[in-house]
Amino acid sequence: MRQWTVDAFAAAPFRGNPACVVEPFDQWPEDDWMQSLAKENNQAETAFLLRTADPARFGLRWFTPGREVDLCGHATLGSAHVLIAELGADAPALTFDTRSGPLIVRRAEDGYEMDFPADPPRRTGPVAGLAEALGVEPLEVWAGRYLVAVLADAETVRTLQPDIAALAGLQGEAGEAGEVIVCADADPGDEVDVIDRFFAPGCGVDEDPATGSAHCILGPLYADRLGRAGVRFRQVFPGRGGDIETETRGDRVLLRGRAVTVIESRLRLTP
Repeated sequence: MRQWTVDAFAAAPFRGNPACVVEPFDQWPEDDWMQSLAKENNQAETAFLLRTADPARFGLRWFTPGREVDLCGHATLGSAHVLIAELGADAPALTFDTRSGPLIVRRAEDGYEMDFPADPPRRTGPVAGLAEALGVEPLEVWAGRYLVAVLADAETVRTLQPDIAALAGLQGEAGEAGEVIVCADADPGDEVDVIDRFFAPGCGVDEDPATGSAHCILGPLYADRLGRAGVRFRQVFPGRGGDIETETRGDRVLLRGRAVTVIESRLRLTP
C-alpha cells in the first residue's frame, strides 16, 4: 500500500502545508486504524480515499493526529494532486464526497482550483481571553467555523507569539473551539492582499502552515472588504507559508493553489 506526502499550496518543496495521502481503498478501513495512521504520520492531516464506480469520483476523509475533521482544504488539494500527477487520473474534474458535501477539484493553468462551500463570517464582540492569548488586542473579531482576529498590520501577524494553551480553550461564537485565524492587510506594494496565520490547538495542531478551510472564511470576508470577488492571500507560517487565491461566488468559494509531491512511501501494514 502506497502513501504520498504532498506539499499543498506550494510551488516548490518544503513550502505550503504537508499532507499524507493514502492510495484509494475499495472499502473504508476501521476508524481506529485510520486515526492510528494519522497519528503515526504526525502531519496536520492524513487523507483517505475511497474508490467508486465513477473513476472521477472518490470518497474522502481527513484525520489530524488527534481526530477526524469535517473539512480540510490542503489535504483535498493533495489528494487531487496524487490522483492526477501520481496515479494518472485524466478527468477534467474530480469530485470528492465528504462530510462537507461534494468538493470539486479542477486542473488550473498553473495548479488546481477547488470548489468549496463559502463560510462568510459574522462580526462579533470581544471574546473573553482572546487578546490575552494572542498578546495583542484585535481591531475586529469575526466568527465562522473558526474565530477570526483582524490585527493592525502585517508585521504584527508575522511576529505574533500567542499562548497556544490559552487559545485551545477559546470559542466565542465560532463553530469550533481552539481554532483561531489572525489576519491583516498586506503591506503596500506586496504582491498579495492579505497576510494571515491559523492556530488550531483545538484539533491537535498548534499552527497550520496553509489552510484551505480558513480561506473559506477569509475569502468572503475580504471580498466584501475589498469590493471584489478575487483576493490573494499569503499564510505566513514561520519558515514555510503558502499562497492561496480565492474567488467568492455566492455560497461557494474557489481556492486556487499548486502542489508538489515530496515523498512516496510504502506502508508495511494493511487495515
